[in-house]
Amino acid sequence: MKKTLLYIAIALVAATSCGNSAARKEAEREAALADSLAKAEAEVSAAKINPQKEKKASEIIASLPEEPVFDIVTSMGTIKVKLYKDTPRHRDNFEKLAVAGYYDSLLFHRVINNFMIQGGDPFTRDTSLVERYGNGGPGYNVPAEMRDGNGEPLHRHKKGALAAARKGDMANPMKESSGSQFYLVQNPDACTHLDGEYTVFGETVAGLNVIDRIASAQTNRRDMPLQPIRIITIKPDEELNAMAQNSQ
Repeated sequence: MKKTLLYIAIALVAATSCGNSAARKEAEREAALADSLAKAEAEVSAAKINPQKEKKASEIIASLPEEPVFDIVTSMGTIKVKLYKDTPRHRDNFEKLAVAGYYDSLLFHRVINNFMIQGGDPFTRDTSLVERYGNGGPGYNVPAEMRDGNGEPLHRHKKGALAAARKGDMANPMKESSGSQFYLVQNPDACTHLDGEYTVFGETVAGLNVIDRIASAQTNRRDMPLQPIRIITIKPDEELNAMAQNSQ
């Protein structure tokens, strides 16, 4: 935060001293962007270390079955997803973030019809950070869980598959997953090349029509919906989880 304030001060001083209106406006824009970015990063950090949220999340998670179902409640309907027990790192991470409210109010910032829909970036809470959408996260990655002991994909990108987004191979040779960003497959035929390359850690058990509805939204050149599509919250499905617990 101190560095950010220093950058803001330098930018404003430079703009004032030169007396150039265009340069001043650009400096103010950069200062506002830096301030918004600092606030977003501070919110992410606070959410991650809030002891009350962590305690409550731990209590709720402890009551969940091995393969819990979560409701992704969106502004276009609810998608119910089951998390896999054989991808425990991704399951546990998703549980922790969802129950702590990390995903509340985030956008589906990347939507490609006949491919997939993607969300989970905390920067999407702030419209001034639109150029950085797709780069946000909780400050850590999740180790890959994409192949079995024989090197075969643990799970494939079937319709409704829940998978973790990640950076490309050049910057991320271990293929670690984003700490929070995920995508849901709409068209499995367009995703076969992703099998064994991205971690699939869950599947849709209800709401495939909602995925189709979101995927068909009009988008701009950045694949961002023209009308915001928001994740209202992601929460455990009490009824389905109780049924799963009773059957174990």
